[in-house]
Amino acid sequence: MGNAPILELDQRLIDRAREAARKIADEVQVMIDEHTTTSTERAVLRLFGIDGIDESDVPLPNVVVEQIHQAGKLGRGASYWVCNAMIQEGIDAQEVAERVGRGELDITKIPPADGAKVRQTEDTLAAAGCAKIKAQRQYRENFIAQNGEGPQPWIYVIVATGNIYEDVVQARAAASQGADIIAVIRSTAQSLIDYIPYGPTTEGFGGTYATQENFKIMRAALDEVGEEQKRYIRLVNYASGLCMPEITAAGSLERLDMMLNDAMYGILFRDINPTRTFVDQYFSRIINSYSGIIINTGEDNYLTTDDAIEAAHTVLASQFINEAFALRAGMPEEQMGLGHAFEMIPETEDGFLMELSQAIMARQIFPKAPLKYMPPTKHMTGNIFKGHLQDALFNAAAIISGQGIQLLGMLTEAIHTPFMQDRFLAIQNARYIFNNMRHFGEDIMIKPDGIMASRAKSVLQDAHDMLLEIESDGLLHAIAHGKFAAVKRPMEGGKGRDGQLRKDPEYYNPFMTIMKKN
Repeated sequence: MGNAPILELDQRLIDRAREAARKIADEVQVMIDEHTTTSTERAVLRLFGIDGIDESDVPLPNVVVEQIHQAGKLGRGASYWVCNAMIQEGIDAQEVAERVGRGELDITKIPPADGAKVRQTEDTLAAAGCAKIKAQRQYRENFIAQNGEGPQPWIYVIVATGNIYEDVVQARAAASQGADIIAVIRSTAQSLIDYIPYGPTTEGFGGTYATQENFKIMRAALDEVGEEQKRYIRLVNYASGLCMPEITAAGSLERLDMMLNDAMYGILFRDINPTRTFVDQYFSRIINSYSGIIINTGEDNYLTTDDAIEAAHTVLASQFINEAFALRAGMPEEQMGLGHAFEMIPETEDGFLMELSQAIMARQIFPKAPLKYMPPTKHMTGNIFKGHLQDALFNAAAIISGQGIQLLGMLTEAIHTPFMQDRFLAIQNARYIFNNMRHFGEDIMIKPDGIMASRAKSVLQDAHDMLLEIESDGLLHAIAHGKFAAVKRPMEGGKGRDGQLRKDPEYYNPFMTIMKKN
């Protein structure tokens, strides 16, 4: 990341805002530690290596967890019941799941084995799963050490055909044209499906289904391009929705490099139950941290439902909160791709100065985070020439402010899913501006009493005040009253509520123990 120009910000306000965010997260963490969810427990089984489907095409992790949940015994953790069955039946975890899937075994009715032996089995299976993830992380680190990767801001583009094999064609083309990151956008509404589809998929609306096999197919393709290009190409998918930790588990096993993973996105934009979302984001981020996966948070979405001038402080406040939650999961700042967006109304006088001020402020407040900068979408009109100019200003703001992850805008935004030539023009736009303005940010100074400085001070003060208010009232109260994105979500509402439950005193998740130690 380049050196951005410096804004004169009140460090006391930043420190107090960060302290408030810590206290906000601490209060929610108490609730998180008391609960588990069906999706968290399914993620444990996937990390144990359980895979496949039953005769009705239901994924086996769902089948096993549902059996335990229906018996009212999931509060102890799926790990215990599977490992107890392994010992008493003399079979491995996959065979336990297959027998449950065939209706031959009820693992909640098997007599208990010696507790120490069950715990040892849990830890052994978890260690094997963690070893697979570590090997994938080591491969990434070795490849980058030997071949390198593109300079930041990394050029990030999306493929979204619905067919994983067509996605591969488009992804290879984009990487060959200069993209550093390929994101396979998910099929519309997959975040509301309470299972992960099985195997490769060739049909999807608005995107391609996130499945472990699709991850594997795309990862292999990008590795081939990376060998040809002699640079590492990163792969992204979406760890959000009802299967947040499960998709993270699948991504960690198949060496994804980034995951869309926000603490509040599912609550605000998908109406998923708050408790379930907060519990799931915690385990998801533990896995991401252990895997070396960079998360991308979703503050950019706030400005699609709210005004970029009036609501800018909500973006900064949420960044502080997302940082606080990620730290509680053991995540280093270098893996926090905190989100923000270039969404000012184009006709705004000095709008670019306000956009640049916000970008520099984020860079300054979160100096180690590879910030993810999102392009203009809300105010794209279908005028491709104007759209290309909007994207050029967005790219200029990124290089001046030293962003880390640049999701490129497309001149055909608001018209159709981008063609390969649209993506090519976007990459050429970004490469031209990034090269020509590489050290621009290091060579300018910001007027202390100018528009940019005044804007930053105002946004920081408002974010500070908002966080102190939330510290007093509580985050769940703030969400229920529409403090973020102008969306109200009550604590007791939302999809997937029946999939969250209190832990028993004997609850154990072996992956949390191993991953948080390393």
